[in-house]
Amino acid sequence: MDLLESALRLSTPLVFAALGGVICERVGVVNIALEGKLLAGAFAAMAATAATGNPWLGVLAGWATGMLMGILHALFVLKLRVDAIISGVALNLLAAGATTFLLRSYYSREGIGVRVEGPKPWLPDLAQVPVLGTLLGGRTPFVPLAILAAAGAWWLFYRTRAGLQLRAVGEDPHAALACGVAVERLRVIALALGGALAGLGGAYLTLEATGRFTEGLSAGRGYLALAAVILGRWHPLGAAAAVLLFALAEAGQIKLQGSPILGMQLPSELLSAVPYLLGILALAGALGRIRPPAALGRIE
Repeated sequence: MDLLESALRLSTPLVFAALGGVICERVGVVNIALEGKLLAGAFAAMAATAATGNPWLGVLAGWATGMLMGILHALFVLKLRVDAIISGVALNLLAAGATTFLLRSYYSREGIGVRVEGPKPWLPDLAQVPVLGTLLGGRTPFVPLAILAAAGAWWLFYRTRAGLQLRAVGEDPHAALACGVAVERLRVIALALGGALAGLGGAYLTLEATGRFTEGLSAGRGYLALAAVILGRWHPLGAAAAVLLFALAEAGQIKLQGSPILGMQLPSELLSAVPYLLGILALAGALGRIRPPAALGRIE
């Protein structure tokens, strides 16, 4: 139960980021900028909460900053025709450099931001109920928000006309355009929405996971979320399930820190790499059987 509790909380930022990746890649835009969007959203959430004292304004700031990063990504890819991989790397570097500069200039020379508190739990009386209390917001409202986001993304893609259009754009944009679908506008909306979701994941990292912003806070989580998108076959619920698998590995390695394994004391750095190694192994075994959206990466 403790392992599952930890996995639910650890998976929350990755769920938001992975859903953002699914939405972007379903319209044909490769999105490796999830790392930068997580980082930018995390910094914005810390700065807004520190300035206002209201954590929900911090959540809103993380959401809006992630959306702005998504719109910037759309500008690079759809208007300036920059390769999506190159623009994604550029956004990741921009987020890393800008957040480090602002953090050291205005908050701390040591690279550690001011202490902030996250939103209060929705149902604090359920905090001691195993698993169910966490799922219903007994510890943090971010966990049920992540679940609602995954369910909402599934409903959008598979139960609405807009979702059908989004999937059509990712499979054959020319055919979608011939049917009257505004392909470029839908791609801009998808990139903005995907960035906003990743920004929410960043807000969780600052407001709940650590209580402050530190340099490089995302620590590769954006890339792990991208691996979950691929392993989940670009399906919202599949990506969320893949994220939970990685989070269980992360929770397991945390519990094993400092404990001998088969009589050996493994380095903490090796244990910390377990979720990422699992992601690589999972992708290596699944790539041959995974079919991405047919137009993924084809921006003409």
